[in-house]
Amino acid sequence: MAHLSLRQQWTILLIASLILGIIFQLFHLPAALLLGPMIVGTVMGLSGAAVRIDKRFFVLAQAVLGCMIGQTLSPAILPPLLQDWPVVMAVLALTLAASGLSGFLLVRFSNLPGPTGAWGSSPGGASAMVAMAGDFGADVRLVAFMQYLRVLFVATAAAVVARIGLGNGGGSADLVWFPALHSSFALTLVVMVVGAWLGQKLRIPSGALLLPALIGATLQGTGVATLQVPEWLLALAYALIGWSVGLRFTRPIFLLALRTLPQMVVSIIGLMLLCGGLAWMLTRVLHVDLMTAYLATSPGGLDTVAIIAAGSQVDIAFVMALQTLRLFTILLTGPALARFISRYAHARAS
Repeated sequence: MAHLSLRQQWTILLIASLILGIIFQLFHLPAALLLGPMIVGTVMGLSGAAVRIDKRFFVLAQAVLGCMIGQTLSPAILPPLLQDWPVVMAVLALTLAASGLSGFLLVRFSNLPGPTGAWGSSPGGASAMVAMAGDFGADVRLVAFMQYLRVLFVATAAAVVARIGLGNGGGSADLVWFPALHSSFALTLVVMVVGAWLGQKLRIPSGALLLPALIGATLQGTGVATLQVPEWLLALAYALIGWSVGLRFTRPIFLLALRTLPQMVVSIIGLMLLCGGLAWMLTRVLHVDLMTAYLATSPGGLDTVAIIAAGSQVDIAFVMALQTLRLFTILLTGPALARFISRYAHARAS
């Protein structure tokens, strides 16, 4: 792949992603237009492709998702969360404990440094975890590999589970790919650009996604204005995020992580199973369906979970509320957890 020109690599990336995405779409697989580009990007990244997605496009893609989420968020989601706050806090605490256990065992039974194992196992926004890891003595390359490997696993598993949950009738509604654009579309572009810019300027973790979501939800919830996010714009955002994740799996990083790859995979699967168990427990005490609970507790990236939730028949507002709360909880507790794992996991190993 490395011997091909950038133009040839882009051509292969575009055509292969389009074909695979359409195939997944024909089978009504949720997040088909994310998974197709992500898988193609992963194969090309491991094959030595030199194409990369500019960070600015990735940020704008997150902002598009934020606007899409803002359309679905409603003040009506707050009373259930506040009413059942002990359950919500328990789920957050158990998720944190599960990620801590996963990171502890990974460091205990591998040669990974403590901070690297801790930040690589944290189920928050992948980009936020990578950005913070370097400030706490972690190997950013391995943290990025672990985070995006988990995103790849979780996105694939969640999409398959969502497809099974939807059954043959799910996702069959005809989509209008190119609707007539109104003034609300211009407003959406403003919210997208301003929210992305502020999120980067203020250095808010996943701010490019969260701020447009909050601004859009405020505008719609107060009846001031509505947002319009056409399907073609969402498809473009899905592809950019899928490529950004897949192309990070380069051969040098893969070879660096190869020594601890089995432990990483076991750690990821174990964390997914633990979060799946939390989802089942959530359905026992709250009036939410299993798919909503599964996506709300899923240890994937905030953006990928949002894409899968949008293509599934779930309560996306509940999913994003719980995912956002977990992200901020992990951001606050991550440094202390990394220090704990560094101190005690290796101490036991010695």
